[in-house]
Amino acid sequence: MSGGGGSVRLVATLTVAGLLSGLAIVSAHRLTQPRIRANQAAALERAVLEVLPGATRMERRVLRDGRLEPATGPAGALDESLFAGFADADGAPRFVGWAVPASGAGFQDTIKLIYGLDPAGARVIGMAILESRETPGLGDRIYKDPEFVAEFADLATEPVIELIQGHGEAANQVDAITGATISSRAVVRILNQATAAWRPRLPDPADVAPHGDDGAAALPRDVERGGPLPGGRAGEGS
Repeated sequence: MSGGGGSVRLVATLTVAGLLSGLAIVSAHRLTQPRIRANQAAALERAVLEVLPGATRMERRVLRDGRLEPATGPAGALDESLFAGFADADGAPRFVGWAVPASGAGFQDTIKLIYGLDPAGARVIGMAILESRETPGLGDRIYKDPEFVAEFADLATEPVIELIQGHGEAANQVDAITGATISSRAVVRILNQATAAWRPRLPDPADVAPHGDDGAAALPRDVERGGPLPGGRAGEGS
């Protein structure tokens, strides 16, 4: 009987310990989530401003019933949304272009990126990798190789972006990274697919204007700017 009682006490003790541990984990998760979301929002804003040269603020737009409308709240949910970038020009906001989040299969895993389109959607004006696990020393050059990244600073999107081996002379051509053709091709494919999906939905540039603070991505004052982009690219290859 005493042995049976000891087993019951042991089970009860382990059960209580498990419940307390679970409660601690859930509580920690709930406490850290707001901070994590705030840091992700800050990192995303940095990425948006990186791919839209000259932009000083952004507003998230979400697709509703086939139309782009202002979205409230912090940037975070990227499905069916993109970002309008504005620059201050003599006290009046000037629309500089769209920042488009996109993703697709790479050589190792999904590549998540964001790229800038000019107001008409005719040219790519910047590109940044948000998350990638491509092969270190090869595929990770899609963001570590400054020459490859620079290919997307002024790139025509029509008829489509083309990847070539060698030095392209056409306005819509990108030079593939030697030894990382698959990763290079993945980036180009992601941009072409996203542009084809979004370009017909873009409004007339003359109709794009800021909608005030309600549409802007809200960032807590204590969130530091600078640092890694969303997704933690330092973990590639892990």
